[in-house]
Amino acid sequence: MNAPLKAAPQIECSAEEWNARVDLACAYRAVAQMGWHHSLIYNHISMRVPGTESHFLINPFGLLYNEITASNLLKVDLDGNKLMPSQHPVLMAGFVVHRSIHMARADAHAVIHTHSKAGVAVACQEQGLLPINLGAMHLYDKIAYYDVEGVTNDAEESEHIAQALGTKNVMILRNHGLLTCGPTMGHAFHLMRRLEMSCETQVMAQSGGAKLIYPPMDVVRKTAAQTTQLVQKKETDTADGPALMWAAARRWMEQIDPSYLH
Repeated sequence: MNAPLKAAPQIECSAEEWNARVDLACAYRAVAQMGWHHSLIYNHISMRVPGTESHFLINPFGLLYNEITASNLLKVDLDGNKLMPSQHPVLMAGFVVHRSIHMARADAHAVIHTHSKAGVAVACQEQGLLPINLGAMHLYDKIAYYDVEGVTNDAEESEHIAQALGTKNVMILRNHGLLTCGPTMGHAFHLMRRLEMSCETQVMAQSGGAKLIYPPMDVVRKTAAQTTQLVQKKETDTADGPALMWAAARRWMEQIDPSYLH
């Protein structure tokens, strides 16, 4: 099994920052490839710059997800000010969501936010994600909910989002979309994949018109407990499920288009 490529830095930055840039650029490509991105140039995925508390990497506003590379990602501070020259602007309405999580959670180094069709559809349902399949049961006790307050663009709402998330790594923003975070991009991606697939399954099952089967709650709780450790892994653990899945995603994106490495 081939390991993901390690491209040489194309800009002046530390090796640690470059590795984070490569992971983030890959995440944009993977999210687009998985079909979770329908907003063209909107939505964001972010990463904290390693070794800092208030510097972050985020996509240049105006670029398609498949145009994002490790070197053209923006580095910004908590106020969205660019810390390196770039011709592209920062979309503050999107960055506020990410800033709220990064500021409140020192362990949240990676944040993924999506507006997929299935994700938004479930976010519009009063009961939220239903525990009707294994993926949803895995997430049963791990999801926070947040009531939308309009376009997310002010500091006060940042506090509300952070309070709603608490110590959880998965959130459904009602009438808005989905969010996951984690100590690594692999963990955030692993959770988002599970969340997105659960939402797709729910919408498909509901569209069939047949009565849904709900597993007994003791089975739901047992299933949720069996996967709790997946969201409690240490940042340095490279042998867990999320890390292995992320390595596979990296290899997949390299096979499709390795330009994100530059």
